[in-house]
Amino acid sequence: MSTLKSNLSRSQQRTICSQLGTVKLKLLYKASEHGFTGAAFHQRCDNHSPTVSVGYNVSGHVFGGYTAQPFSQTGHYVNDDQAFLFTFSGDQLLKYHVASATHAVRMIRNSGPYFGEALVLVNGSTPVVYSNPGAHYNFNAAEMHGNDLNLTECEVYRVEATTELERPWRTVIWDSYEKRTELMETIRTYKPIARSVSQIRVLMIGPVGAGKSSFFNSINSVFRGHVTSHAISGSSTTSLTTQFRTYTLKDGRERKPLPIILCDTMGLEESKGAGLDIDDISSILTGHLPDLYRFNPAVPLHSEAHNYQKSPGLKDKIHCVVYVIDACKISIMPSKLEEKLEAIRRKVNLLGILQLVLLTKVDEACPSVKEDLRNIYKSGYIKEITQEVSARLGVPQYCVLPVKNYSEELELDINCDILLLSAVIQMLRFAENYFEELSDRMSSNETKD
Repeated sequence: MSTLKSNLSRSQQRTICSQLGTVKLKLLYKASEHGFTGAAFHQRCDNHSPTVSVGYNVSGHVFGGYTAQPFSQTGHYVNDDQAFLFTFSGDQLLKYHVASATHAVRMIRNSGPYFGEALVLVNGSTPVVYSNPGAHYNFNAAEMHGNDLNLTECEVYRVEATTELERPWRTVIWDSYEKRTELMETIRTYKPIARSVSQIRVLMIGPVGAGKSSFFNSINSVFRGHVTSHAISGSSTTSLTTQFRTYTLKDGRERKPLPIILCDTMGLEESKGAGLDIDDISSILTGHLPDLYRFNPAVPLHSEAHNYQKSPGLKDKIHCVVYVIDACKISIMPSKLEEKLEAIRRKVNLLGILQLVLLTKVDEACPSVKEDLRNIYKSGYIKEITQEVSARLGVPQYCVLPVKNYSEELELDINCDILLLSAVIQMLRFAENYFEELSDRMSSNETKD
């Protein structure tokens, strides 16, 4: 099945769309492919609206019309006060608004797009233009099409609403194996500036089902070279993680440890006494909570417990906190859950630990991203979600990182990997900033003493 290729340049498409709002054009009918006949036009375009019809002639003019009404074969005129004709003069679009809205478009069986009695593309099932300035539209024929009535092409586009932005709001190098290799090598060779620390510890916090464990599995998959699973992940209304787990990322078949540990916690729940306890968060942040500690939402860990680490070093503490948020659920996040996140954020701030947000399931939240992950930073909708997360969680927008975890895939995807690895790089950078700030504070205290 061949893919239709538009004769309109990207610049021309943007110019037309700028007249119609936040929209994109989907090509329905191309006369050179489907036939210069009324039957072929109606077969592909009837009942679609709004539409933009475009004619191209031998002398190089590009012109046509817009209607908000769907095409049919009734033979009647339809009322459309939004209709207009247009032509391109260089990069500029010249518009001619309908003068008689009740006669804006006529539905003729054996012809193509039929704008009043003023302009017909594919007239009587032949590749010619019918032109009659002043018949319900006022235009200059020489200006419109250079008085050249011989069509070389006719296209009809459906106008579709879109959140896709003209320019990406963040820059990413896509489809680059070199970029993926560079990111992986940066992570492999990273060495913390704090001498007592060989691996940075990143605490992952988020509601049940947001994708904390899935993120670890996804990063692990990238470095293993195939989709794999280690941490328990899946769909549940209650947390699948019941223990405090520290996962060391490992590289390749040799399983060489990478300089980052992802710390997984019990999922947050809105109910009091359910999910991760905020007091346990404090113990995790300060390095008192041991690996494999089993959470008890009713009774947080206390200093007299037999497995309480009484004298943790810097290597045992958390160096960066990452909130994992489902992009599909941020707008319906319960207020109680938001309050818990705010309480946690205050505790983290007091310790001077920097915080990031992973925005997961972006492909489920936005159809254009599901269609092509490279649309993630062209999506106005994802940008709006990022702004909402920033406002509701109280973190700067640059700290919100949209990612896609591996869920149903059997093979790795280079663009998915680039987003995931870029997120890990930000964690390393934020941990580095934490060590620098800690060193500055210690130096300041020594100076005072």
